[in-house]
Amino acid sequence: MMRILITGGAGFLGSALANRLYREGHEVLVLDDLSAGDRARLDEGVFFHRASVQDRPRLWTLLQGVEMVYHLAARTSVAESVNYPREYNAVNVDGTLALLEAMRDVRTPRLVFTSSGALYGEQAQQPVSEEALPNPRSPYAVSKLAAEHYIHTVGRLWGIETVALRIFNAYGPGQPLPPFHAPVVPRFLHQAVGGGSLVIFGDGRQTRDFVYLDDVVEALVAVLARQGRGGATINIGSGVETSIEALARLVLRLTGSHSNILYSPKEGGGVSRLCADLRRAEALLDYRPAVSLEEGLRRTLALDPRFAR
Repeated sequence: MMRILITGGAGFLGSALANRLYREGHEVLVLDDLSAGDRARLDEGVFFHRASVQDRPRLWTLLQGVEMVYHLAARTSVAESVNYPREYNAVNVDGTLALLEAMRDVRTPRLVFTSSGALYGEQAQQPVSEEALPNPRSPYAVSKLAAEHYIHTVGRLWGIETVALRIFNAYGPGQPLPPFHAPVVPRFLHQAVGGGSLVIFGDGRQTRDFVYLDDVVEALVAVLARQGRGGATINIGSGVETSIEALARLVLRLTGSHSNILYSPKEGGGVSRLCADLRRAEALLDYRPAVSLEEGLRRTLALDPRFAR
């Protein structure tokens, strides 16, 4: 069993990973500033430390004896990043560099970084492969791309084995539902269950790759057992392209809601299409997503008390 540090480990994805690794017998340490996380998500046996990923003295302390770091700490709202690019750079880029320097000093050997499919931007070819030239359209996407370049470049220079997983539109029970710029899946579920209208920004024909939380965790855990993948960048999604309108109609059917679908042309719907090419994930991680969108939504409705009717 291993001693593992997860930055951002009290968040939606980080806590699911932390609990999974702890239940498999690993010693799991979590660093999170709780700006978006919740300590209550973590199993009692997970060692929690409240701190910023830019707190290098705390990083040096926590990294003692750690064999693997999962770096999930980040600001993640595309819309918010447009207004606060310096904050996103400070956390997503400077925070990554602070972690890398601490890993170098303590000689921590391995790092898995959660990147984003958002850095692809608009692409003519779908599904999009890791060979596509990134076309970021927001400060958030720029920060993720910059952090990717840093981890791989510095990893080669300092002897740290690095893997970047470009995660597409993850969803599942417990996904945050902030009052502004909420992710589309919990927003639609909340609106449908509450009897409100489902608001689609744009014409609804734009597509996304929705991947269930458990499938993302499987991919993250798979890296643990596959040493020697240093320098790899790997897409993690469902491999299925779904339009926002189709998502809305599926949510209405599964919830039995009679809510209306409204369209808001004043706000753009982002890129027109986005879907992950998973051939590299299958080859390197034996990754095959197991949960369909319909099944994932059913599980979310059943397991998330916010959507109980």
